[in-house]
Amino acid sequence: MVDRYVMSIDQGTTSTRCILFDHRGRLVSVSQREHRQHFPRPGWVEHDAVEIWRNVQRIVPEALQSAGVDAGRIAAIGIANQRETTVLWDRRTGVPLGRAIVWQDTRTAPLVDALRDRPGDEFFLDRCGLPPSTYFSAPRIRWLFDHVEGLEQRARDGEVLFGTIESWLIWNLTGGIDGGLHITDPTNASRTMLVNIRTLTWDPELMDFFGVPRALLPEIRSSAESYGEARALLPGVRIAAALGDQQAALFGQTCFSPGEAKCTYGTGSFLLMNTGTDLVSSQHGLLTTVAYKIAGEPTVYALEGPMAVTGSLVQWFRDRLGLISTAPEIETLARTVEDNGGCYIVPAFSGLFAPHWRSDARGVVVGLTSYITKGHLARAVLEATAWQTREVVDAMNADSGLALRQLKVDGGMTSDNLLMQMLADVLDVPVVRPLVAETVSLGAAYAAGLAAGYWPDLEVLRRNWHRAAQWLPDMDPERRAWEYESWQRAVERSFGWVRLPEQPR
Repeated sequence: MVDRYVMSIDQGTTSTRCILFDHRGRLVSVSQREHRQHFPRPGWVEHDAVEIWRNVQRIVPEALQSAGVDAGRIAAIGIANQRETTVLWDRRTGVPLGRAIVWQDTRTAPLVDALRDRPGDEFFLDRCGLPPSTYFSAPRIRWLFDHVEGLEQRARDGEVLFGTIESWLIWNLTGGIDGGLHITDPTNASRTMLVNIRTLTWDPELMDFFGVPRALLPEIRSSAESYGEARALLPGVRIAAALGDQQAALFGQTCFSPGEAKCTYGTGSFLLMNTGTDLVSSQHGLLTTVAYKIAGEPTVYALEGPMAVTGSLVQWFRDRLGLISTAPEIETLARTVEDNGGCYIVPAFSGLFAPHWRSDARGVVVGLTSYITKGHLARAVLEATAWQTREVVDAMNADSGLALRQLKVDGGMTSDNLLMQMLADVLDVPVVRPLVAETVSLGAAYAAGLAAGYWPDLEVLRRNWHRAAQWLPDMDPERRAWEYESWQRAVERSFGWVRLPEQPR
């Protein structure tokens, strides 16, 4: 019997990867290419969608060649993608109408502030489960309509298509201007502020509020189902899954039961807890989102707590302060001291995400004395990620009524053993890291393989998951409580530092 594989295309914020996985969920081959980051103005972040598609065209053949297989050995393709990043393109020519506006972009801040005043958070929370934020896609569409002459009318005339990155890639893979499929999945659609979180359909009130015509929007399909066959790159191979990257990581970590949670630690960090088929409306500053939807089965929901600055704080410590020369050195430097010396760093470089959602916050360093060394600062940098995680976990426990029993972790920062121990200590639960580190790519592959019958059920996927490392809590409860209270006081001091100016046209 000839071995077959599942292919994952993981389109991330800084690069795109193509990975082949076998029946046991093991990585067979990988190819990766970075794409340029464009910063045309302060707070603006853009990507070239054409460059991203061209990178996919390069890495898919490279991954096949590395594995020594052809397209006929691929059972299915799954796609994971950076979420909320907004692409508009011409239906007739396939050319993007400008660069994609990335999820980190804050140009819509004045519009979002106005939304919080009128009609207010509840209008949106009741319908889409999301508070107004620069994070999501609908304000970006509205901004483009307001700033690109004639674009809104062209959209109403059906000449323009919108998508997050998975929609753009699927459209190109399935034929582009020659009959390409214009589709998305619920995990991505639920991040636009345009979808009714209960029905998973485009919401007329939200579309009317933002002035977004239905003709612009893709069809919403399940996260795991056979969408159709590729016509470019892999002719005849079925595309069978699409998941936003963080939901893909949840799936790859096999968090299939209510109360199971994972956190991906990268530039920013994203903690998701499976809440099952119950839609939990957060009262504590979290996002209600779709975890995944397998075709023919009920929707599974999640609570999410995004943290904007975690790994990028280490990069700042390295590149801006010059106190270390490589990111791994921060662990060594932090181990030169026993504690933080009373110093806390709140990395609100562009405001705070969950659970505070304060765009007026800015970073602060508090508790400085002449005793503080760069070792204490290094420790405070790592502790900032741990305490931000604690805030999100407390909010999740309060919202869900489910006490977190362990936290599965993945992402680049999990190589820092001191940080992992800090997490276990401040959360007071075990922290576990899986054997397969590429959980985003693996999750997309799992969903596609499930839809294609490559794997029969979720239980088989669970058996593929293996623990590589575990950290157990080892902190005095009184010290934990005292330090958490100190962290919360530091966070309060970050509030109200800026008033957002109106962005230039």
